[in-house]
Amino acid sequence: KGPVVPWSMGTHLIIRKEEAGQQVRGLSWKEKRPRSSTPKRCSCSYGRGIPRIIMNRIKFAPSILSADFNVLGAQVAETARAGAPYVHIDVCDGTFVPSISFGMPVVKCLRKTSDLFFDVHLMTVHPEKFVRPFAEAGADGITFHYEAVEDPGAVIASINEVGKRVGMAIKPQTPIEAIIPYIHRLDMLLIMTVEPGFGGQKYLKKSTRRIMEARRLFDEEEVDIDIQVDGGIKLDNVDVVLTAGANVIVAGSAVYNDDVYGSTKAFMDHFAAYEASH
Repeated sequence: KGPVVPWSMGTHLIIRKEEAGQQVRGLSWKEKRPRSSTPKRCSCSYGRGIPRIIMNRIKFAPSILSADFNVLGAQVAETARAGAPYVHIDVCDGTFVPSISFGMPVVKCLRKTSDLFFDVHLMTVHPEKFVRPFAEAGADGITFHYEAVEDPGAVIASINEVGKRVGMAIKPQTPIEAIIPYIHRLDMLLIMTVEPGFGGQKYLKKSTRRIMEARRLFDEEEVDIDIQVDGGIKLDNVDVVLTAGANVIVAGSAVYNDDVYGSTKAFMDHFAAYEASH
């Protein structure tokens, strides 16, 4: 293996692959996550004095559900140029959610020109059927909905089998307690902050308490799990979810507009300032 270099704005790393005597050929999106039997805690707090585990830093995931598909590749490249490390890919099947979005061919085409982390969010029934096809198309992380399956553990196992990061998503009405049996097997919890399936909705204020509840649970269980939020996130309310304990931020219509680069850069600059002050 070649040298380890920093990735994103935090503790995730990219491992460069290098064969003996040859130049670096590419990047592996295997993410090294610092783990310890005794998680480090800092003196800072969020919410109502909840102790916070030092964890992975803020990561930004612009959602292509709001992109202009006539110039999709170019717009994704603009988010990358502005520093966003993730592409959030909402897969809607028209059954689990009313709308229909896109499938494996779009992911496969984007992968040809992008080295970003492909964060695939399956808003589908029978997500287990799509795990391997999306992994082969280029997904780096795969998130499925707790509400869409009878056996979440089996879907987690299928994602593990293909070597991808495991995410579980919950709708606004699903209690945080529902995911307790699975938290030691997750890399990320996605808390939907709107009803899934459509872009451009307003942030549900009750989501703030749910984010705090999830972060408190993870602290108590001493697990290192990212909390992702998706829905209604804009620059004027993103501090609310950050302070509550979220660290993977999805935004769609707030990024994919007339100035994709400028909008992405504004978020990235905001995150840098937030981290510097916390």
